[in-house]
Amino acid sequence: MANYYEVLGVSKDASQDEIKSQYRKLARKYHPDLHPGDEEAAAKFKEINEANETLSDPQKRQQYDYELEHPGMGGGFGGFEGGFGGFGDIFGDIFSSFSGGGSGARAEQNRKGRDVTLEVELSFLDAAKGCKREIKYNRNEPCSACKGTGAKNGTAYTTCSTCKGSGQVQYVSGGGFFRSVSVRPCTDCSGTGKKITEKCSDCSGKGYNRKQTTITLDIPAGADNNSYIKKRGYGDASNSGGEAGDLIVVFKLMPHKLFKRKNFDLYVELPISYKTACLGGKVKIPTLDDPIDFTVPDGTQSGKTFIVRGKGIKSRNGTGDLYVTVIVEVPTRLSRSERKTLEKFDDELEIKQYDKLKKYADNMSSLYGVDIEK
Repeated sequence: MANYYEVLGVSKDASQDEIKSQYRKLARKYHPDLHPGDEEAAAKFKEINEANETLSDPQKRQQYDYELEHPGMGGGFGGFEGGFGGFGDIFGDIFSSFSGGGSGARAEQNRKGRDVTLEVELSFLDAAKGCKREIKYNRNEPCSACKGTGAKNGTAYTTCSTCKGSGQVQYVSGGGFFRSVSVRPCTDCSGTGKKITEKCSDCSGKGYNRKQTTITLDIPAGADNNSYIKKRGYGDASNSGGEAGDLIVVFKLMPHKLFKRKNFDLYVELPISYKTACLGGKVKIPTLDDPIDFTVPDGTQSGKTFIVRGKGIKSRNGTGDLYVTVIVEVPTRLSRSERKTLEKFDDELEIKQYDKLKKYADNMSSLYGVDIEK
């Protein structure tokens, strides 16, 4: 039997508030929507829910504590099938001897189909500006001939005689105080409450067919790495009468040659010449639409970042800014005449014209008593 206290990471004496707080923290961390296709995270999320459904209910927790201290005395924990919901109903069946049953089988009967997760690559600009994308994928599509029932024309079935159409069968075990009643899906009809008398010829009684599905997605501006769109009902068909699963499309962005981004803000490095850094001037900088003129102030230092408001990503959740970081590029492979010109120019400059160099020289002089030339 699993130790639910260890699953949630709380002590056996933990208060209900501590259990609630720890459960919320773990549920946010391992939620399947944040880890599409990750079976390990899905299993962890299921285990967390299972533990919480027991420990958050005082009556169930008391019964569980007794079971933990007296193994084999009551049974009924662990080994459950199904999705991530419904654990409370399953544990509720253990205490249903006074009420006559639970709803676990009904949850099984209407179990949702599996989700389908796809990874789609987007160019940097398509993700930033938004686009339409046609997606083709294979899934178990509900059979149109039998409306997903598996029966010919959707009507060739009868009520299951074992469960009388309820889809669930009650099982009683133990006796006295430890008498427990559990409700499980009917094995004769797989929890559907119906028995097919003549199978649908289109799907051979499965209720679904494997088909290629095409869907067009409207991807909004601002899609980012690992963001996703969920389309309800576009996953696999249920095999037990429930609704179809969902389609989850996760986006992967291709890098861009000029832009980087953080949320809705864009970042670009702007290389400028030594002359432009000294004297200032107009240069072209990129935006998502067209290049624009940008004035570099005179005396601009390498590494200086300017902000151009409103030139980031425009989305329904807000508009970002453009961050322009100036990189002063030092020329290489100078000719003899260029070297002489540069030396003459530098000789005419004084150290006080270099703010950082002047400060550095003063600090060196006070520390060591030596003069530093520019």
